[in-house]
Amino acid sequence: MKTLLTQVQEIFDTERFLAEPKELYAPIDYTLRLGGKRIRPLLLLAANQMFDGDLSQVRNAALGIETFHNFTLLHDDLMDKSPLRRGQPTVYRKWDENTAILSGDTMFALAWRYFLRQSHARLQEILNCFNETAILVCEGQQYDMNFEHSGHITLSDYMEMIRLKTAVLLAGALKIGALYAEAPDSDIARLYDFGIHLGLAFQLQDDLLDSFGDVAVFGKKTGQDIRDNKKTYLYLKALETGAPAQRERLQALFSTTPAQDDDKVAEVLELYKILAIRRKTEEAVQEEFSLAKGALDAIQVDEQKKSVLRQLTETLLNRDK
Repeated sequence: MKTLLTQVQEIFDTERFLAEPKELYAPIDYTLRLGGKRIRPLLLLAANQMFDGDLSQVRNAALGIETFHNFTLLHDDLMDKSPLRRGQPTVYRKWDENTAILSGDTMFALAWRYFLRQSHARLQEILNCFNETAILVCEGQQYDMNFEHSGHITLSDYMEMIRLKTAVLLAGALKIGALYAEAPDSDIARLYDFGIHLGLAFQLQDDLLDSFGDVAVFGKKTGQDIRDNKKTYLYLKALETGAPAQRERLQALFSTTPAQDDDKVAEVLELYKILAIRRKTEEAVQEEFSLAKGALDAIQVDEQKKSVLRQLTETLLNRDK
């Protein structure tokens, strides 16, 4: 029997975008064939399977949720001026900025088309969930951009931003998969909570890995958030716990963009080490994973049916640091 991950991989291996004009569709095909973890479609299929759904019914939804996710990445890369995505040139660098905008816009429309291809008794709820999720993700992106120029951001502000930008899409994928399986509303709510806390833990761990991860494993240059002056959980926790002189120095470092920034990264990491920021962030990750586990525990299905989501949770938690 094929695993869910194998089924997800097969879905995306066989889906191509080779239509005309090629200048519009080639960047879409390029983006979706870069790979990635496929976490969102995997969560959607896992939620559907947990409630005995028909996986053939959710193939288009899986394509839709991942196409939408990659649309956000296309535009995020342009807004952040990121040169690489999954080790390859980003669309705006490989083509140009106008292409990234237009191909991204088309991906949003394609995502909707995927959802509309499959009729279902709860299609209105499914579409409402997808639409609301898309709006919330965009709100999260705007908050993220606002934070670049804001002089005062709290940890609670940051947690709300990542809830919107990252966690709601994981939670929405789970909810959509459960809706296709006609799951009880009470369990759908618990599954959504599971997705929110899983998403928060996932993003906090990304923050952690950016500063302390193995480049060969994580796939990103260590300290890139520091180089970009991003106000992540680590930075905000250091401001919250540091002495006045340490806070002042950290704020000064995050207001500069030196051409040779290795010394800056090293100094920030040393401050993080002194303030035990790695340990404190790991504790925050564990807290969110524990809340996710509690929500999953409360879902009223046989334990065996939760196995895929439990395995995925453990895999995400134990990513190499």
